[in-house]
Amino acid sequence: MSEKYQGRADDIAAPARRGFQITPNDATDFTAETRAIYIGSAGDLVVVLVSGDEVSFVGLSGGALLPVRARRVKSTGTTATHLVGLY
Repeated sequence: MSEKYQGRADDIAAPARRGFQITPNDATDFTAETRAIYIGSAGDLVVVLVSGDEVSFVGLSGGALLPVRARRVKSTGTTATHLVGLY
């Protein structure tokens, strides 16, 4: 399929074009920062934002889309599963 918007810059508010499965890890950053994280199964999520700040999100619902610019999801404190990084 041809890309209708090829050659145009993506605005930060534009929908994600790529995604990857997230395996929480306390020490390893993603290869690309996220625009959002999809939470497949309910739980808590501990992320390291692009700024370096560590933030805990408690009681997330399964099927939620969390609009954060993250560079890592930590395994310590994360109970949500089936995570997908979108960028």
